[in-house]
Amino acid sequence: MAIEHPAPRPAWTVAEAKARLSEILRLAEEEGPQRIGRRQTFVVLPERLLHEDEDGASLHFGRWLVDNIPRGTNLEVPDRSLDKPRPPFWRDWTDEDWGVEDE
Repeated sequence: MAIEHPAPRPAWTVAEAKARLSEILRLAEEEGPQRIGRRQTFVVLPERLLHEDEDGASLHFGRWLVDNIPRGTNLEVPDRSLDKPRPPFWRDWTDEDWGVEDE
């Protein structure tokens, strides 16, 4: 079941969202995703929409993320070349960090 999305409503402020959470959840179910936040925006949507595509078939979360990636922004992608070895994060950990006690 695809929801028709009218012109997006301005994002709720965090204060409004705290005070009117029940209303935001109801609107997300009835009208579609609700945006919260001004500087950093978050989206509230029913879980069933997270797992459906437009045909109503099951949609994997990774596919949903790719389909809904922000457009029109210049995101800097880190260099993932194989020339740079990435040391494991635990090389500098000691037994104490791991919680290992001497016997």
